[in-house]
Amino acid sequence: MTPEELIGRLLYRDAMVLIIAKPAGLAVHAGARDASRHLMNMLEPLRFGLPRNPELAHRLDRDTSGCLVLGRHRKALARLGEIFAEGLAEKTYWAVVVGKPPAESGTIDKRLKKLERRHGWRMVVDAKGQDAVTDYRVLGTDGRLSWIEAKPRTGRTHQIRVHLASIGCPIVGDAVYGRGTADLVAPDLHLHARSIILPFNPKKPAITATAPVPAHMTALLRQCGWPGQD
Repeated sequence: MTPEELIGRLLYRDAMVLIIAKPAGLAVHAGARDASRHLMNMLEPLRFGLPRNPELAHRLDRDTSGCLVLGRHRKALARLGEIFAEGLAEKTYWAVVVGKPPAESGTIDKRLKKLERRHGWRMVVDAKGQDAVTDYRVLGTDGRLSWIEAKPRTGRTHQIRVHLASIGCPIVGDAVYGRGTADLVAPDLHLHARSIILPFNPKKPAITATAPVPAHMTALLRQCGWPGQD
């Protein structure tokens, strides 16, 4: 992204917090696949006069788009760390999945554990894992695919992806948890961090932000009943 493109993705800005619309396909930090091209190397244009770059307050998967929160300095990052650690951030995701959940709405309460393998790792449902809870609601369907609103109460790695796959509804484009089914519908992951609410200052209204739907998700969302309006 150019500096202008990054600034154009700002959803919220004040003296403490920034929220941007992260594009799908961009890692937030360095990894095996993204040693140099990652968001942390692109944040200088978001200083807006401060001596240091803003820093990540939480993370999104490389292929997940949407609301990403940054703290502008240490005091802000400390407060944001409390909010996320205590589960006070209200996060809403949109996903397009293969199939339809057994109920129009419900709660998936399944512990998750990281399974190390010779050629990588993945998260699995395991009774000995960490607590993981996701509320979901069906917003629309075409009979084969469904448009899902998911609200994680916990913040485990790949939580929404694993939880939806565990009830027979893998996310479209998920080559890890939907291999052979969901990844054949479309090549890109259809998971979007749609909105976030942060009770940053108890004496002020909560910080809110909503990220526009990414281009790669619009066709299947419309197919499932989304009216096409942000």
